[in-house]
Amino acid sequence: MSRKPEKRGLGRGLSALMADIEPEVSAENEPSSTNTAVKSDIVVPIEKVRPNPDQPRQDFGQKELEELASSISEKGVIQPIIVRTDPKDENLYQIIAGERRWRASQIALVHDIPIIIREMDDTEVLEVAIIENVQRSDLNPVEEALGFRQLMDSYGHTQEKLAKALGKSRSHIANILRLLSLPDDVLALLRAGQLSSGHARAMVTADNPSKLAAMVVAKGLSVRETERLVRASADAESKPKNAAPRREKDADTVVLENDLAANLNMKVSIDHKDGTGGGGITISYKSLDQLDELCQLLSSRPLGGSK
Repeated sequence: MSRKPEKRGLGRGLSALMADIEPEVSAENEPSSTNTAVKSDIVVPIEKVRPNPDQPRQDFGQKELEELASSISEKGVIQPIIVRTDPKDENLYQIIAGERRWRASQIALVHDIPIIIREMDDTEVLEVAIIENVQRSDLNPVEEALGFRQLMDSYGHTQEKLAKALGKSRSHIANILRLLSLPDDVLALLRAGQLSSGHARAMVTADNPSKLAAMVVAKGLSVRETERLVRASADAESKPKNAAPRREKDADTVVLENDLAANLNMKVSIDHKDGTGGGGITISYKSLDQLDELCQLLSSRPLGGSK
């Protein structure tokens, strides 16, 4: 009589599911140095295995699938797919983990596939699927953020708990989650790889992220250039519409302002007084942290101009 395995903890992922599976051994009863495959419970026709309709990952790169299919055609399915009995049909199996291998096996025209059977409820299956996804290195930022959000909403996990369990920094999780506040069209560009997470983070606080994203993609702007564009857009939005027109600054002054702004990562304005040779410089900060950084920078050199 089989005993249902106890529920594994967050962050154990697939290694926890497969921890009680012994590696295959060679004919000499010694672990094989070249075969790292894991024993499967059984081999079944591939048409008996079905994907999980609640799988949180929806984007499977065709190129990557074809590369995996080529490997499967040559070496077979080395790592079995983890499944459970399909809740709607006891004669079929539903994938818990390994849908990419199942899809690639179909491309490779594989007829039979090795599986490991684990009996899990819907909640456990969803948690394992999310963990498997967020631990993947090729996951796009939107999928990663949705995985984090789903773990938090469905299981009450905090950012601190996720960071510890998944081996990621809390700031990484917080920054990724902030991306979900962007409009759908910007998230679509991020999914497609036309924007990086750095580009997207720069636009999270912008009033017009959709317009800015289109400009970034069209001009092929870098992350630093995008940050400058966002600051310029914010300054333009905050300027009173009835403000008196300002005298155009000469090119040398504008270049100097841009260089200082890039080095300080803050807005810099230089204003000369006509006929005096003097003027003023204004540095604008957006947070107390930026003010603190500026104070440290200004006080890091001794007074009197000594070097």
